[in-house]
Amino acid sequence: MRWDHLSAPPDEEHPDRAAPATPPLPLALPGAIVRTFDTPDFAGMTFYEVQAKSIINRVPGESRVPFSWTINPYRGCTHACVYCFARNSHTYLDLDAGADFDRKVIVKVNAGELVRRELAAPRWRGAAIAMGTNVDCYQRAEGRYRLLPPVIEALRDFANPFSILTKGTLILRDLPLLRQAAEATRVSLSFSVGFVDEALWRAVESGTPSPRRRLDAVRRLTDAGFEVGVLMAPILPGLSDDDGSIDATVAAIAAAGATGVTPLALHLRPGARQWYAHWLGREFPHLVPRYRELYRSGAYPPQAYQRELTARVRIAARRHGLHRGEPGDTRRLPDPSPTPAPEQLALL
Repeated sequence: MRWDHLSAPPDEEHPDRAAPATPPLPLALPGAIVRTFDTPDFAGMTFYEVQAKSIINRVPGESRVPFSWTINPYRGCTHACVYCFARNSHTYLDLDAGADFDRKVIVKVNAGELVRRELAAPRWRGAAIAMGTNVDCYQRAEGRYRLLPPVIEALRDFANPFSILTKGTLILRDLPLLRQAAEATRVSLSFSVGFVDEALWRAVESGTPSPRRRLDAVRRLTDAGFEVGVLMAPILPGLSDDDGSIDATVAAIAAAGATGVTPLALHLRPGARQWYAHWLGREFPHLVPRYRELYRSGAYPPQAYQRELTARVRIAARRHGLHRGEPGDTRRLPDPSPTPAPEQLALL
């Protein structure tokens, strides 16, 4: 998809403290309104504001995920996770999957009104909608643009079930709305916490809230009555897959009151693979041979490694009194052991 369903919004008034930027527009976003912000949190970042023509997207049938529809108000992510699987989607915009993905973010400024319009369409049948499955809908840009409140309000008003997966503690801003929505429909909330090591967090997820802050948010959401699952992802070979890291992470997840934990080993799709490999070679060159071996056949490590990792996480979960949700529970996260078609890709 080349994003030909997007057009530029009318340039009516600038957000507070916004200043027009002058970099060339990506070829796929002709006429988009370009913004930069003179605040430290957004230094070096560019935002392309567009008017989307559609917002509720069908998931391709071959995707191995337990949902069929998504809402993605943003493309690109200020979280800047070096392993993010969605990086390659930026190349569809004639942007690169590396620094551009972290620093050039597309904002669908009309997301809320579009959701309301599409939920009201006669053809819509009220299927569950997943958010945060491509890039994080509670990334830092959401603090500026506030796209999620009108989206949640629309889902609440139409009693349409939805789920949110996030690393963003900004979700707590919308807790009153989430509670209102939960009175009308099924609301499933999950956090992504792959490890609790602070040094590793600063190295690979520099734009996210710390793991401890995320787990504090899990606690606040559970105290508010939500059942919150944790996707323990990604678990990084050689960096967070040892028994000590797994046990510490599972213990912290259990202490936060999560209802379950689902482990997921790092997978490296095109785009993310090259960016992560560059980072690994610079920061942990001694691990390069191990990664070449693990990912020599494609984006996923061998099934035996995934199964062994999952077993160790489940043992730790039982030890800490944390049990995964029952099959069929809509809060259950994707199976950690997909079986993708073989693909030959180079790592470094």
